[in-house]
Amino acid sequence: MGETEDSIHTWNDKGIALGKLEKHEESIVCFEEAIKLEPENPKAWWNKGITLVQQGKYEEAIVCFDEVVKWNPEHTSAWHNKGSALDELERHEEAIACYDEVIRLDPENPKAWYNKALALDELERHEEAIPCYDEAIRLEPEYLLALYGKGNSLRKLGRNEDAEQCLAKARELQQC
Repeated sequence: MGETEDSIHTWNDKGIALGKLEKHEESIVCFEEAIKLEPENPKAWWNKGITLVQQGKYEEAIVCFDEVVKWNPEHTSAWHNKGSALDELERHEEAIACYDEVIRLDPENPKAWYNKALALDELERHEEAIPCYDEAIRLEPEYLLALYGKGNSLRKLGRNEDAEQCLAKARELQQC
């Protein structure tokens, strides 16, 4: 490892340690130092983005996740976290596009299917959300949040009997 690479790792590791101590501002400074040394370093951009999310700085975090996928387009966690940050900003259409990218890269990711369903529900597109919940449940049969989400979507569509069956299954699993 070269001196610059050692410095990058040192800044990154220090930033992670400070983040664990909830010293987020200091943590971000460390990640920025690592980025100055190597702007194409997806790890430093990722860590900065996660730290910004923890602070509720979603717009800034999205910029970081964009940098991660610029250098590593198949980084599913960056796509997913960008989608979550967009959802926090109520930019659900853009979030859905991010979840779709996660699903394209990793179709067996139940959380991506679930988060896409939630975003669709936020847009009152309950009919489209239900197959997403179904896929999350198929991948993880005891996914309580997906079961509850599907039940609520069904209820909003006036399909009360189906909703109650779904919610009853969720309650049953929750008691186990």
